[in-house]
Amino acid sequence: MAHIVIMGAGIGGMPAAYEMREMLPKEHKITVVNTLDHFQFVPSNPWLAVGWRQREEVILQIKPLLERKGIAFIAGTVTKIDADASRLEIEGGETLAYDYLVITTGPKLSFDEVPGAGPHGGHTHSICTVSHAENFWKDYQEFLKAPGPVVIGAMPGASCFGPAYEFAFILDTDLRRRKLRNKVPITFVTAEPYIGHLGLGGVGDSKSMLESEMRNRDMKWITNGKTTKVEAGKMFTTQLDDLGNVFKEHEIPFKLSMMLPAFKGVDAVAAVPKLCNPRGFVLIDDYQRSKAYKNIFSAGVCVAIPPVEVTPVASGAPKTGYMIETMVTAIVHNIADELRGSTASTKGTWNAICLADMGDTGAAFVALPQIPPRNVNWFKKGKWVHLAKIAYEKYFMRKMKTGNSEPIYEKYVLKALGIMRLTEK
Repeated sequence: MAHIVIMGAGIGGMPAAYEMREMLPKEHKITVVNTLDHFQFVPSNPWLAVGWRQREEVILQIKPLLERKGIAFIAGTVTKIDADASRLEIEGGETLAYDYLVITTGPKLSFDEVPGAGPHGGHTHSICTVSHAENFWKDYQEFLKAPGPVVIGAMPGASCFGPAYEFAFILDTDLRRRKLRNKVPITFVTAEPYIGHLGLGGVGDSKSMLESEMRNRDMKWITNGKTTKVEAGKMFTTQLDDLGNVFKEHEIPFKLSMMLPAFKGVDAVAAVPKLCNPRGFVLIDDYQRSKAYKNIFSAGVCVAIPPVEVTPVASGAPKTGYMIETMVTAIVHNIADELRGSTASTKGTWNAICLADMGDTGAAFVALPQIPPRNVNWFKKGKWVHLAKIAYEKYFMRKMKTGNSEPIYEKYVLKALGIMRLTEK
């Protein structure tokens, strides 16, 4: 009998547990360890931050869902991974031995890299967690009584730019519905070298399309923005040119701000010798396996993927839902093969597919593969994307409630995008 421990219960960890349980014989034990006792559907956080969703609509209690499927659950923070002994240490003194470890923790939010940033004692908000989105909603309700300038964007070193764009457009839509948009100047500050770069070197016509959308919504922007510090009501950003030289210094006033942080690996993972790169992201081979430890696998935001290209301000490559889904499936198949006496042979598909809501419309992009040159390089906007994002939320939450392990991107999203592309021809 083997014991498989999954560290993290987010968009990667929960499907990994369900797929693992479905594929492995019952004699093998599966345990999920997660700091929080609840699953949170992170893609809904921009809606939660403006009051379009309630907390109970986007979280689920993990224990009853997993135990119903015969999967053990421990709510606690892993404080140490003893990779040589194949053992975890959990806050409070508990230890947990494993035969295989699957790391799907997501990132550590590195607010401290920019003085004055972040929701924990800083002056900017985040939508990276449900609690962060709720904090924005709390301040937003007071803001609506006396509106003022807003700054939205992504800090130096960020790799997940899509939610910043989503939130800017969703906030714009909400303010227009409230007849308050005329009182709220919006500035978008990003580490990207240009609007629509997205950490991917652009996808199709993403640059001109997103620039046009921001002009139409009367948003200003600063690209190649290296935000250096934040004070109450003021953001300090050095704008670089394409050669990395200082182009302009900005002091941007704001009454409310949401800035996505750079990511790092969580402490317990980053501390394991030879497991991670200097930022704490897990170094993996083609089969999602650690390059240093043959019984450790990893998927999602916590794995190391090199930037698509060098940019004047540091930026990373995103890990989108489809990529995470295929990483998880590869891990499940590879562990199952090893337990049957075979060798790992399944690879994740490192392609980028994203549905981005824009409040009353949306944008979809497909980059196959993620790193150029690409076989498919496609970016489209339309109301259908807004509706598809809502449908995706409902479907994924239902999938988590029922323990369904079917891959949504393979079965639905790729088919829908394929139909959209055919209708354009």
